[in-house]
Amino acid sequence: MTAEGFLEGRRLQMARGVLLQCIMGGYPPARFYGSDDGDLALVPDPAQIHRLPWSQQPRAFAICDADELTGESSSLSTRGQLKAVIARYAARGLAPVVATELEFFVFAPNPDPTQPFQPPLGLDGRREDGHSAFSVSSNNGLRPFFSEVYECMAALGLPRDTFMHEMGVSQFEINLLHGDPLLLADQTFLFKHLLKEVALKHGLTVVCMAKPLAHTPGSSMHIHQSIVEIGSGRNVFSDKAGDPTATFRHFIGGQQAGMADFTALFAPNVNSYQRLCHPFASPNNACWSHDNRAAGLRIPASSPVARRVENRLPGADANPYLAIAASLAAGLYGIENELEPSEAIQGEFVVPDNLSLPCTLHAALERLKRSQLAKELFGKEFIEGYIASKSMELTSFFDEITPWERRVLAAQA
Repeated sequence: MTAEGFLEGRRLQMARGVLLQCIMGGYPPARFYGSDDGDLALVPDPAQIHRLPWSQQPRAFAICDADELTGESSSLSTRGQLKAVIARYAARGLAPVVATELEFFVFAPNPDPTQPFQPPLGLDGRREDGHSAFSVSSNNGLRPFFSEVYECMAALGLPRDTFMHEMGVSQFEINLLHGDPLLLADQTFLFKHLLKEVALKHGLTVVCMAKPLAHTPGSSMHIHQSIVEIGSGRNVFSDKAGDPTATFRHFIGGQQAGMADFTALFAPNVNSYQRLCHPFASPNNACWSHDNRAAGLRIPASSPVARRVENRLPGADANPYLAIAASLAAGLYGIENELEPSEAIQGEFVVPDNLSLPCTLHAALERLKRSQLAKELFGKEFIEGYIASKSMELTSFFDEITPWERRVLAAQA
């Protein structure tokens, strides 16, 4: 839209079905988004209008809500779903607080998708081989890229806590500062867009797939969650003596109750399960633990005022609005129904059957399809439309034969 049109308040409308567009570009049948496929209004959030600092031509970027023409939020909007979850907390005098940890890979250009990704050439003319995890040294030639990333974050008002080199080859992580869930979802979404745009300027490719490289740890989007009392700001997970509260237990109980049903919302792509089927620091279970990274729900070591629950299931490929909404909705369900969690686990453990999670997209979608809890918390239209779109993506994946199948199975009798 032109700047003039935007400033005049010209309404931007979009077909309702676009919210269910699958990643290959197609759409499920129109019955999933209204047979008329009428319009939605895109309503910009005044707090999320940004001049894009990496663009030579003056451009701005506005994050919008997708509203029905009657004014209410569209049930198909993931941002709208998150706002509805936050409102349910507010009705109880509570405000959730979240932070996201986003991992990503920085690769050389990959014009041929049949070939594996490669790290960029370093300053020494070599490609990184995976020995740089958590290192303070840098010969990978990425300093100009990261310098512009930092500058753009500052220009967009994106506060950052820490950046580090992660376990994978040319893999990095950013921790965003904790705050309002909608703000953090906006910041995570905007940051991923920023990363990809700045990378292109520097002749690089940023990849937020859950598992872009074989034999290498995948990329997560861990969600840290706490709840404060509106007004006092008191963390309701800790009592006056600094001990865990019943609300804390019930929140964990709700997380456990919803985790298997919501796996397809946290792990939305075929590739998501490549990360989870080799669960080194990527736990595919609904166990909880004090500071054990093998648990899907980890309670990081902290002071009572910072007591929080870390959901370690979502990957970097997850929709931040939907992943945060699903996690917080499950926690609130536990609080409302006073659900008790299982016993905490420590050390090495075997996942009980009732705390195991779907390990393929097909299994996760089947679990979501049967979930009355998902329909109760997010509405039948959203859940059925989401399943329809993701089922199309799964079918598209099965329409192709992989190099592994040709390499290993072609010679079989």
